[in-house]
Amino acid sequence: MNRRDLSNEQWERLKPLLPPQKPHTGKPNKDHRTLINGILWILRTGAPWRDMPERYGPWESVATRFYRWQKTGIWNQILESLQAIGNY
Repeated sequence: MNRRDLSNEQWERLKPLLPPQKPHTGKPNKDHRTLINGILWILRTGAPWRDMPERYGPWESVATRFYRWQKTGIWNQILESLQAIGNY
């Protein structure tokens, strides 16, 4: 785990708010935690997707997950849930 990646405590709060790791059909998703850490790296640095470190997985997979979750409203659901919980 890198210094600015999600801590175990942060991950445990976030994990129940995410879609299932294994979809009903198709191939399994890449690990949510790793890809979210990649997304957070992009947001922190402002770098292009292609410059994301390889430790977060293929940049195409990370970008696809980000945009797919944006389109389906998952990020908004996560934000609303965390705001309702408070003390995040």
